[in-house]
This record gives sequence, C-alpha cells and structure tokens, in this order.
Amino acid sequence: MNLISESFIPMGKFVVSPATHETANGLFRASFSIQRTQSKGGYCRIFNFDCEFVSREAARLYAVTQGWLETCMVTAQPC
Repeated sequence: MNLISESFIPMGKFVVSPATHETANGLFRASFSIQRTQSKGGYCRIFNFDCEFVSREAARLYAVTQGWLETCMVTAQPC
C-alpha cells in the first residue's frame, strides 16, 4: 500500500491532513487525520474510507471535504 500524504490544511482550530493511497486494482482510497492546533488536551483522529475513486485528485478532494465537515461538527473531548 503506497500512502501519499497531501501535507496539512489549517481549518479553524484544527489541522486536517488528507492522504490517498492506490489500491491493488489501480483505484484510489482516501483518508485524513484531524488534530487540534492549540490544544490544552490532546485531540487527534484518523478517518479511513472504503469508497474507491478513479483518480488520486478525486480521492484527495473527498478527504479534504470530509475533513472540513468533521471540523464543522466536532465537539472534541480531551484525550
């Protein structure tokens, strides 16, 4: 599995790091991690998706969109 990190994107008080990886059948899957930027308590989550995309860019766009949605909805509890 070849995981390609797409750096990080600041989103409010969080940082989203989208990533993609190529599957055995030549399609791509998306994932992202989310962390709090200024944390008094730790918050870090990783999300992996089962859906496959025909291009790396489509998978990345999906990961960024899901990360953005998560930052809008998250009510993080300190770890």
